[in-house]
Amino acid sequence: MDGIAGATARVAQIQALVQSVQRAPVGVSVQRAGAVAGLGTSGATATGAASGAAFQQALTQATGARSTGAPGSTAVDSEGVPLDLKAYGNGKIPASALKEIGVGQHTLWAPAADAFAKMQAAAKADGITFGVTDSYRSYEAQVDVARRKGLYKNGGLAAVPGTSQHGWGMALDLKLDSKAQAWMRANAERFGFDESTPREPWHWSFTP
Repeated sequence: MDGIAGATARVAQIQALVQSVQRAPVGVSVQRAGAVAGLGTSGATATGAASGAAFQQALTQATGARSTGAPGSTAVDSEGVPLDLKAYGNGKIPASALKEIGVGQHTLWAPAADAFAKMQAAAKADGITFGVTDSYRSYEAQVDVARRKGLYKNGGLAAVPGTSQHGWGMALDLKLDSKAQAWMRANAERFGFDESTPREPWHWSFTP
């Protein structure tokens, strides 16, 4: 019951903040609007309506989500999943939220695709090339991979369907020779990618 009550209270806080921001005239600070709602927000000033960034910060505080902190950064849940993706569901990401990465028919969540393009260009400038063998996987594709390759927890190579980073469009499998692997380990972090899965040196995940 405490969990339900807590969630209900947070929803009420968010609703109160929305209402107070909507009522706030030009020049009224988001901090004042947040105080009316009982939430601690930044001291940003509203211009017409409250700043979208300040409102997102207040919403993040109320829901327990977090933000990466960089300008234009994405709010994520406790597992690092962007909230806008979580609203769709793992393996259910619509084509409008995905972007081709220029290698076959492979796609990633748009910010991950942009980061990959920058990483690929940097690698090429260093004389390094790599291929892509897998990227975004629908839920159905995850089920198929689990059937064919077995679950990782049982010694196989697949995550439980509905939990894979591929299902968020935030992971890809790369075809790497020894030089490319070394380059990735030395440089991928600069572009938000990391070698995130033991036993799978080809699997690289993006962190927003």
